[in-house]
Amino acid sequence: MAFESLTEKLQNAFKKLSGKGKLSEDDVRSAMKEVRMALLEADVNFKVVKQFVKSVEEKAVGEEVMKGLNPAQMVVKIVNEEMTSLMGSDTTELTLAPGKAVTVIMMCGLQGAGKTTTTAKIAGKLKQKGKKPLLAACDVYRPAAVEQLKINGEKTDTEVFSMGTDVSPVEIAKKAYEYAESKGFNALILDTAGRLHVDEAMMDELKQIKETLTVHNTLLVVDAMTGQDAVNVAKEFDDKVGITGVILSKMDGDTRGGAALSVRSVTGKPILYVGMGEKLSDLEQFYPDRMAGRILGMGDVLTLIDKAKESIDIDEETGREMAGRMKKGKFDFNDYLETMKQMRNLGGLGAILKMLPGMGINAGDLDGMVDEKMLKQTEAIVLSMTPAERANPKLLNPKRKNRIAKGAGLDISVVNRFVKQFE
Repeated sequence: MAFESLTEKLQNAFKKLSGKGKLSEDDVRSAMKEVRMALLEADVNFKVVKQFVKSVEEKAVGEEVMKGLNPAQMVVKIVNEEMTSLMGSDTTELTLAPGKAVTVIMMCGLQGAGKTTTTAKIAGKLKQKGKKPLLAACDVYRPAAVEQLKINGEKTDTEVFSMGTDVSPVEIAKKAYEYAESKGFNALILDTAGRLHVDEAMMDELKQIKETLTVHNTLLVVDAMTGQDAVNVAKEFDDKVGITGVILSKMDGDTRGGAALSVRSVTGKPILYVGMGEKLSDLEQFYPDRMAGRILGMGDVLTLIDKAKESIDIDEETGREMAGRMKKGKFDFNDYLETMKQMRNLGGLGAILKMLPGMGINAGDLDGMVDEKMLKQTEAIVLSMTPAERANPKLLNPKRKNRIAKGAGLDISVVNRFVKQFE
């Protein structure tokens, strides 16, 4: 994920403050010098860094260390508060139209930022909130853009309104709104065209759509991997069209992540969502306080809980039953398979570990600690068992284990080791 390098550098800076009774000016200045370098290397806007460091220094110098905290933790507390404030403090939701009116969301951005995929992800989010969204294919320039939206619409079970590529985007938006009103849709998401760079024709098109329809949300999708360029694009779109919020895509990539820390300060516009993967479910609500916690290596258990609620398709009764069986020592191979499935839905064991407090330290090493190949092997072993063997592990004698090993394409020693670990 983004920020791994920044997290490591910040924690190294804070460690040097441990063991001091009071924070002297020199101590704080020395630590903040490293923090400044770490933020700049993460591609945070230099004006934002300057103001951030100044604000932290003013609050930290001479600050009495609170009971239960050491000086390093005290600085982390101040940095956490300032970082949360920098990213907007409050979580921003989509603006919904009053009453039964159709909420119009216009998606915009440059080509390659992931706009069309994010459009479908937003539809999925609205459906979770009980809304009935309609997607409108307004990108008539990029080859296969309409088809891509239709494919993603099918994946989220969302209808796509299209008039082909020979009609103007403004006309498509207008007709889509009329269709949405007549068919009982309460949200309309317009997938507008992207360009390789910001140009006047693109901006004029967006302005015309806003003049034709009442647009409640103008959301700009920017690629987090482009760093400061993402912030510059956001500022330009806001100046020329007027955006209500930003969505950062590709935040799961090997990116410096500076855009997340700069967008709010530079543009004054909030980040609403962050894209954390290719799957249409990989769109997270942006919580400034939780993101600050991740950056500082504090983990993000609340987002993990939210993901679990969305991703895990176990009803309460089944969950209670599994927990009860485990307490009685009756956890069999069927339960193991179910657990593996739910873990995969959450992004895998590595993704879960990175969201736990303390595990953000040298997060890159977690990928080495979690052997996904081994997890697949164990799954192959279980799938090579008969239903009776899965339900009753005690049936596994040497003859059966040999058959299972052949079925999974593994050595008998791997099967023996797994069964022993399972017990």
